[in-house]
Amino acid sequence: MGQWQKSGNCLICDSTNGLLAAVTVLLCLLRDGRSCIRYKCGLINTIQDVLRQRPNWVEVKDDEEWDFNWCDVGWLRENFDHTYMEEHVRINHFRNHYELTRKNLMVKNLKRYQKNLERDFGRTEAARCDFFPSTFALPSEYHLFVEEFNRSPGSTWIMKPDSSRSEEQKDVENYVAQRYIENPYLINGRKFDLRVYVLVTSYVPLKVWLYRDGFARFSSTRFSLTTIDDKYMHLTNVSVQKTAPDYNPEKGCKWQMQQLRRYLTAKHGREMIETLFKEMDNIFVRSLQSVQKVIINDKHCIELYGYDILLDQNLKPWLIEVNASPSHTHSSQEDYDMKYRLLEDTLNVVDMEGRLTGKEKRVGGYDLMWNNGPVYREDVNLQTFGSLCFTANTHLGCVNDREKQLCQLLKPFPPQRKL
Repeated sequence: MGQWQKSGNCLICDSTNGLLAAVTVLLCLLRDGRSCIRYKCGLINTIQDVLRQRPNWVEVKDDEEWDFNWCDVGWLRENFDHTYMEEHVRINHFRNHYELTRKNLMVKNLKRYQKNLERDFGRTEAARCDFFPSTFALPSEYHLFVEEFNRSPGSTWIMKPDSSRSEEQKDVENYVAQRYIENPYLINGRKFDLRVYVLVTSYVPLKVWLYRDGFARFSSTRFSLTTIDDKYMHLTNVSVQKTAPDYNPEKGCKWQMQQLRRYLTAKHGREMIETLFKEMDNIFVRSLQSVQKVIINDKHCIELYGYDILLDQNLKPWLIEVNASPSHTHSSQEDYDMKYRLLEDTLNVVDMEGRLTGKEKRVGGYDLMWNNGPVYREDVNLQTFGSLCFTANTHLGCVNDREKQLCQLLKPFPPQRKL
């Protein structure tokens, strides 16, 4: 490869073999005026499409400097401590994200947080954390689990690995034993759970964005506790349901969040469903507060969490688990479009281009729900003749007119310079 040197904003190469390298570096030099963002991506799915189609973003190789990195947790574990990051650089995980996303640590942190609430504010406040099933880490809490098991004869428990396959392998496998929700809310006789997306851009102070879109994942077999070993009945994971004998890839096994909210509202009324969604808001905020003091806050880091929520027949939401790397692989065109919007708006919130003021309560499909305290939207209460009442700034499952909102909010991208 030929030699090249910088002269002002020009690159001088001594051979045509150095042309490709020169062009790449010239693109990166354009970021002096915030026109070019160098990115690195370790995943091959929807996020790669979003990054490649973003104006003035340039992909770089593994050994090149980057401004934005969408990595998997394995790369983070191996490289974070050895990576120097300049002021403007961003990466898509906090260093110890696993405090919330490993099942045993999530429950440990929630239990401690709930105990502290009861000590400081009383049982009523602590009861607001009663949203996760009884869970025990095995083998360390085996005796506590046996005591609880004996107190509830006939109850059903489910065992899960305490971490995903992407975590480090251990000599001793650890599990969590979690009490099974035996009375799930059913639609057409089938069990489902919800996937909700929550973006954290800071832990100190805590700043949380809730995405309007999400989906419900349905099982393909009608629910019954008499057949506890039928995975197509009890597991809602798309990877499982796609292997069901009667799975229809065109129909899929998902409802968009807006469809689910309309269905529930039509069946139970607006007031009851608004209460349900407020209770889910409580889950998101309380779970994040439970790890706020243990997460290593870093201004370079963001985290897009995938929350798995299960409803019981009383319309009580239960937190099942939180994912640090929610799947962005699509199961249908509708699923792809939703995840593309989600990831595009995640980049809009991160705002590497510097187009936001920092005071926004909404960016595309994201609504700012917590900013070192609850965020409210002002609604006019007609019954009190124009007085203002304050309601939470969350719109999960509501209309997502993101394109119109983004056009009003964002300055246009700077024109891409031709080389």
